[in-house]
Amino acid sequence: MYIAIAGNIGSGKTTLTEMLTERYGAKSYLEETDNPYIGDFYNDMNRWSFNLQMYFLGSRIRQTMDMLGDRSNDIFQDRTVYEDAYIFADNLHQMGLMSTRDINTYMKIFNLVTNLIPRPDLLIYLKASVPTLIAQIRRRGREYEINIDELYLKRLNEKYDDWIENRYDGEVLVVDKDHEDFIRNPAVVEKICARLDEVKARTASR
Repeated sequence: MYIAIAGNIGSGKTTLTEMLTERYGAKSYLEETDNPYIGDFYNDMNRWSFNLQMYFLGSRIRQTMDMLGDRSNDIFQDRTVYEDAYIFADNLHQMGLMSTRDINTYMKIFNLVTNLIPRPDLLIYLKASVPTLIAQIRRRGREYEINIDELYLKRLNEKYDDWIENRYDGEVLVVDKDHEDFIRNPAVVEKICARLDEVKARTASR
């Protein structure tokens, strides 16, 4: 089975990906945290937005090629290529931080890539309010994220909710991080795994 984990910055995607990968003896594809543009981006979003998003898109293309060649393992992916385009790049364009020329170039490459990508068997959406995101961002202590704008996170949350509710047409499991803490509450993990077991049984019977 191919499971994707989606959510805003600081929602806990990587942690859940690692937990489920270990539980299922699966293979994980994590989002790169050493993007060479990310520190510059948070200091000057207008200057570095296109570079940042193109680097993430290239990383996602490499992941996709690996995934397509690996049919022997269950796969858990930390963030999807769809989020790069429909959440982050689109938000930057609407904020005036990415030019129309740049977003058009980006989307041409994105549209080519998405023709190669299988849709996840299940998308797990980690929904979290801005205070929850800020608390987790501060807890993990990445220097380039310390001064992240709360309004920026709010806009991303609105994009995520619209994408999940109105645009994404695959199967979704929503985990409310404000009330369902899978790190401190094992019952939340068991709830997620019960759904995954259903998906795994279904995909095995294909």
